[in-house]
Amino acid sequence: MDLFDGLEPPQGGREQMAPGAVLLRGRASGCGAALLDVIAGIAAEAPFRRMVTPGGFTMSVAMTNCGAAGWVTDRRGYRYAAQDPQTGRPWPAMPDVFARLAQEAAAEAGYPGFRPDVCLINRYEPGAKMALHQDKDERDFASPIVSVSLGLPAVFRFGGARRADPVVKYPLRHGDVVVWGGESRLWFHGIDALKPGAHPLAGPVRFNLTFRKAL
Repeated sequence: MDLFDGLEPPQGGREQMAPGAVLLRGRASGCGAALLDVIAGIAAEAPFRRMVTPGGFTMSVAMTNCGAAGWVTDRRGYRYAAQDPQTGRPWPAMPDVFARLAQEAAAEAGYPGFRPDVCLINRYEPGAKMALHQDKDERDFASPIVSVSLGLPAVFRFGGARRADPVVKYPLRHGDVVVWGGESRLWFHGIDALKPGAHPLAGPVRFNLTFRKAL
């Protein structure tokens, strides 16, 4: 049974999603195993956790971070913090393989010179989802967002500048990279509830690396 229910994505290539937004099919598939190994090492230092929103809701997606700071949420709000509130230690440094992938993918999408300082790592288990939202906690909106999909397939929703704008569904598979910036930098986006499955490298989960220039 196809997890996309008929939404079969093309294999390889480049898709223009919106002004400033590009989908690079399979861009990270060649280094997927190495990326998953690095994620495991980061999680050993800064474990995945399901954070609580300012409204008191526990997120269905488990998260951790690496880089100069990490994105966190609790009753005090959404923000970037230099230390992991769970361990009291700085977040793990961003590995070279992460930074290089993000920089190269951004350049291919039309954003040369991108230098991410943070990487949010999301772990989706079956049923986990991400509601439509904007990435707006960063200080620098001039830089793009680079999002890497690993593991189980998912359906990415990309909307517009307003929450009520129509959304387009993009099936994402292991190794797909989405880059958005410029006019679409603050557009709403989200992930539909993950369907059960088993990926040969990642097992029953999906990982998402989100690179940003936040500080």
